[in-house]
Amino acid sequence: MTSEAPEAQADEKTVRGRQLYDHGATTITALAADPRFSYCMYVPPEVTAETELVVAMHGTGRAFVDYRNGFAEFGRWNNCIILAPLFPVGVLGDGNRDGFKYIAEGDIRYDHVLLEMVKEVELKYGKTFPQFALFGYSGGGHFANRFLILHPERLWAVTIGAPGSVTLPDPTRNWWVGVADVEDRFGVTFRPEEMAKVAVQLVVGGADVETWEITHKPGGRHWMEGANDAGRTRPERSKTLQEALQAAGVEARYDLLPGLTHDGMKVLDTVKSFFAEVLQRRRTG
Repeated sequence: MTSEAPEAQADEKTVRGRQLYDHGATTITALAADPRFSYCMYVPPEVTAETELVVAMHGTGRAFVDYRNGFAEFGRWNNCIILAPLFPVGVLGDGNRDGFKYIAEGDIRYDHVLLEMVKEVELKYGKTFPQFALFGYSGGGHFANRFLILHPERLWAVTIGAPGSVTLPDPTRNWWVGVADVEDRFGVTFRPEEMAKVAVQLVVGGADVETWEITHKPGGRHWMEGANDAGRTRPERSKTLQEALQAAGVEARYDLLPGLTHDGMKVLDTVKSFFAEVLQRRRTG
């Protein structure tokens, strides 16, 4: 009777561990570059040269696992890794729920945190993702809107879902209402010509009309002049953003879903159809 060498046992453990934990619905992982932040993924059975990356950004409720699961079937049948970040409430100890929505919070740059997550995924799977698709709903829609403005070269598609407040591509107003001072704040220039290369979708429910959470008032954490100028409700603000993008030369699809209130999971079929169309064009040239 022979027994396996320790090296063979270790190799089997490594292989089986990768199959169990690194493919399919993965466990939750702390970001090595900053363990305050975590992510989970769906990874298809094989990562190939054709595999693409889709980022699903949570909203204020931090339902990141739900969004990962909601995109998992899409990932399997379209050969995409689904990356679902977690940006916790109160990272700086102050209970702030909204920091990630506006990209910068104290010394944290949430756009950079996401890009570090992408790097970690690249290293783990031996595959680079110079561009990826980004979905965000509600608070995640805030983030997606602003990430598009700051990093258009990193995106092949973006869905901006029902943001409570929007940043318009307006070079006459300062951040976060407009983009006049993005170079001073973020070290990047406003590049509408790069944004025009990204497939853009805005999606919002037609009955998503409550305003209690999205109306800015003087003295509020994110109050500034013009904070409510894009409209009263989420559909109005999304439509204003679409029109402003179009005026800046950025084609943007506007999907208003009749009868839908504020429910991110119920927009996913519309989003997945959009991503599938863009992905097909991307792969076939």
